[in-house]
Amino acid sequence: MSLGFTEILLIIIAILLLFGAKRIPELVKAIARASYEYKKAKELIKKESEEIINAGEQKAEAENKAQAIDVKAEENPETK
Repeated sequence: MSLGFTEILLIIIAILLLFGAKRIPELVKAIARASYEYKKAKELIKKESEEIINAGEQKAEAENKAQAIDVKAEENPETK
């Protein structure tokens, strides 16, 4: 389903009637600002979630290494 020329023209006329020609630039600026803030917040959340995942992976690796050391120590009691 796509909008034809007539539908787009009616939408533009409705916007002009609702907001007036002077307020449309303000409306566009507000929408642009909101879009920028949304993208900025989205990137921040993505970055933070990647950091949390990496920290969890590093913790798991450290635990695995500690377990491997414990297993080697149990297998070879001479090194105690």
